[in-house]
Amino acid sequence: MDSQTILTIALLMGLGAMLYTAVGHAGASAYLAIMALFSVAPATMKPTALVLNILVATFTSFRFIRAGQFDLRLALPFILGAVPLAFLGGGVHLPGETYRPLVGVILLIAGARLLWPRPLAKQTEIRRPPIWAALGSGAGVGLLSGLTGTGGGIFLSPILLFFGWALPRQASATAAVFILCNSIAGLAGNLSSVGRLPAELPYYIAAVAAGAAIGTSLGVKRLPSGRLLQLLGVVLLIAGGKLIFT
Repeated sequence: MDSQTILTIALLMGLGAMLYTAVGHAGASAYLAIMALFSVAPATMKPTALVLNILVATFTSFRFIRAGQFDLRLALPFILGAVPLAFLGGGVHLPGETYRPLVGVILLIAGARLLWPRPLAKQTEIRRPPIWAALGSGAGVGLLSGLTGTGGGIFLSPILLFFGWALPRQASATAAVFILCNSIAGLAGNLSSVGRLPAELPYYIAAVAAGAAIGTSLGVKRLPSGRLLQLLGVVLLIAGGKLIFT
């Protein structure tokens, strides 16, 4: 991979990190989409996305917790349900012909969500989720996260908002910590994948760290531009289609 391509990927990842961290996500779907657009091997995509997720989610979690927006009682059942399944999913080696379309579907869902113009909140009164519902939904998202190398925030946040279990800022803070725990568990489940990390990873780390610093400041204080998020949604749709149909 030439230096210009590496720089382009790093800059795009930094932008993705900025936009995603503004809403409490670590950006795995954006990193996967960018790597898919540049035809990075599936065996490299998963561990790279998880390492970047851990870095960004650590920073994002700290910022949201420090701002007093994280509710441990809300997040804990989801995390307890997710972590064991993320660990198991991380240890599953999916062949490329299975991994690529699976990640492609996730990118299509994520892209469609970013393009959806209306908020997902269905309930006006916030209430605690039933324990069984939190554990069950956490487990399902955790397994999918481990299999694909994502953190699961793109699924958890809509669930929290749709069922009226959290306010938008609470959902973002919960998603940030959830993603961190899932990403660590997913990578721990498949430590052998660390050997497939690309040599250019330090450039990607620097880019997403800078993007996360900007994005979390936006997320703690105000929401990012809707147009930028919609543009990212288009990128995810294109990358998802590329993974599925090529």
